[in-house]
Amino acid sequence: MIFIKLFWTFIKIGTFGFGGGYAMLSMIQEEVVTRNGWMTNQEFTDLIAISQMTPGPIGINTSTYAGYNALANLGYPQLVCILGALMTTIALCLPSFIMISVISYFFIKFRSNSFFSHAMLGIRPLSVSLIALAALSLVSEESFIDYVSVILFAGALVLSVKYKLHPLLILSAAAVLGLIIY
Repeated sequence: MIFIKLFWTFIKIGTFGFGGGYAMLSMIQEEVVTRNGWMTNQEFTDLIAISQMTPGPIGINTSTYAGYNALANLGYPQLVCILGALMTTIALCLPSFIMISVISYFFIKFRSNSFFSHAMLGIRPLSVSLIALAALSLVSEESFIDYVSVILFAGALVLSVKYKLHPLLILSAAAVLGLIIY
């Protein structure tokens, strides 16, 4: 049954998606695009753009949309798709909720322990590498790589880092430019 498969997929992602939402993106893409074919690469790229523009954590937004879209692509009615979105969101969050509850207890109890501090130092590079993997998997999309996209990326980076322009302004400008250029 599709609901069991969706739940199992997103509980796995929620359990092993260390590093937050951005780090989960490559895992979500692998599951929903490559392994299960619930959406195309183009749909996934659009999903990332939509998830970035809506309030809330990107991992949760992505799982919600993926749960809805997987069922919609299979022809289920809207109410069933909404239930799928809710279920994938819960499945993604449940492992984190359980883990953070346990970790909080041990963090408070052992935060001055040197072994614990060193373990935390080892987790940081893993998180950064998973985020980088997610970014590289999006850039490797054939439909994404073109000179205009590279120029838009460079411009957004400069506006963000050098001029400290608000991300909402950069997103709005990129959307307008996308409408004009494409």
